Amino acid sequence: MTVVGVVGAGVMGVGVAQNFAQTGHQVVLVDLDKATLEQALTQIERNGRLSRLVGGPAVDVDAMMAAITVDVELAALGDAEVVVENITENWDLKRQLYGSLDQVCSPETIFIVNTSALPITKVASVTRRPDRVIGVHFMNPVPMKSAVELIPGHHTSPETVRRTRDILGAIGKKAIEVKDSAGFVSNRVLMLTVNEAAYLVHEGVADASTVDEVFRECFGHPMGPLETADLIGVDTILYSVEVLYDSYADSKYRPCPLLKHMTDAGLHGRKAGKGFYTYDEYGRVLPTR
Repeated sequence: MTVVGVVGAGVMGVGVAQNFAQTGHQVVLVDLDKATLEQALTQIERNGRLSRLVGGPAVDVDAMMAAITVDVELAALGDAEVVVENITENWDLKRQLYGSLDQVCSPETIFIVNTSALPITKVASVTRRPDRVIGVHFMNPVPMKSAVELIPGHHTSPETVRRTRDILGAIGKKAIEVKDSAGFVSNRVLMLTVNEAAYLVHEGVADASTVDEVFRECFGHPMGPLETADLIGVDTILYSVEVLYDSYADSKYRPCPLLKHMTDAGLHGRKAGKGFYTYDEYGRVLPTR
């Protein structure tokens, strides 16, 4: 049993913590906000009870919840063999966090960067263990997805890659290795698609439901790009597009003003109850009036 630290109790942190806990690992979930941690535990328990109903595995909810402890202090991660970081895609915040993690974690601890866009080598450069820093781009919802992108940084050691593959295999994830580059493979393509779909709405070419209908009905996608944006988080989409724009200085990554407006307005998607669509407490889309 591996002791896994999970930093950040937002949508991705909840999914990562649940996935590790339901597969027999001890999880220490850390967030600065106590209320966020309480909400995370409630959501994890609910997800576990609903798992079979949404096509997931049967979950021993009591055992899963017993495997999770929460704390507002990074010092609680002192015994973690692996730390999975899931905070917002803000470089200044991440740089500060990794400096602190370096202080409280064992030199042997592996740092897994769960990022959708930031280069792993850049993150590793602010630590004293660049050989033990590796990127894993988990997909949302984490417990339901069978594969991840695995991204070694420039200094990531073969042993760290091997250990991370073993850890991922133990929670049912196939690791697809790609080279370190902002956005990797999935988000170099996905964020362009979502950003352009937002421009279609912004320009009045089509509303969100029509854009998504085209992708579902014409291409057979299970979800359209704007449904996907709401699932990931509109604010996360914006931050990821901004990272790509800054990284490549290419106008094709110019963020859609609608994404900025929605982020400022708190219309962050499912987690906020409203984004391109409006949701009930179970994440189901409410009919448009």
